[in-house]
Amino acid sequence: MRFRAAVLHSYESPFTVEEVVLRAEPAAGEILVEIAGTGMCRTDLAVRRSAGRSPVPAVLGHEGAGVVVCTGGGPDAAIGVGDHVVLSFDSCGHCRTCRGAAPAYCESFATLNLFGGRTEEPPRLTDATGKALAPRWFGQSSFAHYALVEARNAVRVDPALPLELLGPLGCGCLTGAGAVLNTFGAGPGDTLAVFGAGAVGLTAVMAATAAGVPTVAVDRHPDRLAMAERFGATPLPAASPGLPERIRRLTDGGVQYALDTTASPPLINSALQALRPTGSLGLVARLHTPLTLEPGTLDRGRSIRHICEGDAVPGVLIPRLIGLWQAGRFPFGELIRTYPLAGINEAERDCDAGRVVKPVLVPERTSR
Repeated sequence: MRFRAAVLHSYESPFTVEEVVLRAEPAAGEILVEIAGTGMCRTDLAVRRSAGRSPVPAVLGHEGAGVVVCTGGGPDAAIGVGDHVVLSFDSCGHCRTCRGAAPAYCESFATLNLFGGRTEEPPRLTDATGKALAPRWFGQSSFAHYALVEARNAVRVDPALPLELLGPLGCGCLTGAGAVLNTFGAGPGDTLAVFGAGAVGLTAVMAATAAGVPTVAVDRHPDRLAMAERFGATPLPAASPGLPERIRRLTDGGVQYALDTTASPPLINSALQALRPTGSLGLVARLHTPLTLEPGTLDRGRSIRHICEGDAVPGVLIPRLIGLWQAGRFPFGELIRTYPLAGINEAERDCDAGRVVKPVLVPERTSR
């Protein structure tokens, strides 16, 4: 099967939209999805800085949504041809954490999602000359017209919904909202500080507002702070003098929960200092430098942990977020700007420059 996809040939090169070849039909438990739209996530762009750990050439993209055009059947074939689906991350389904309803902590997560996919499989995706492309980034490789995925990674959604906009629910929105609703279990009586008002941070603000949690949003960009305020947060510039003290004054002694999306050691220390006793800080971004904690930041029962994919079971959280969105309480669509797949390099530039919060690439549809 031949179709067009955005290929990253090297860590320094732009994406090239070209013909690729899928050399396999769906096996048992797999589905072939025609992509209606796919979000561009910071994790996709971080491949350029992965120091060779993520293989190229590759088709990236892991916030896809689309229509099932073919299935491989199998005992768990709950998704059929014509179903509209949101795609999420890959997981093995049989390790201890997967069986414990924690697929984001699958023992094979890095192998399946970041470092080469299912290595037991022969190359399935190649360029037009037959050169192998790295398999199924985050179980998807959805910067393309089609994606071959595990059915367990797909969540069926109402076909009346605007499918091309739903892909970010599979990662960025899942991570931000899941941190608030799942990891923290935040609700009325709690308080939250969100450091970094990008897609993950802003969807955390939305989820907190929906849950009745007063929130302070910290960022260095005035326009992002304005968006956070519109979604219900109290805005606070990252350069504010005495940042932790200001947060404590705004929240009657400190926040119960803090979420850092920046991986900035100074801001992480500020987040810890802004916590009330027994408060918890969650980190969602990969650290690129050593993290040195200032004395006293972990005193009085405070804790810190990493959060992957919002501690979510996608089939549970994605329908919940759609329900909140339909009720007008999770307006993630306001973060989105759409681009044609051929405009992927423009989308990357706009994302890097902060001109857009969540780019969504929309391939030209071929079957509808």
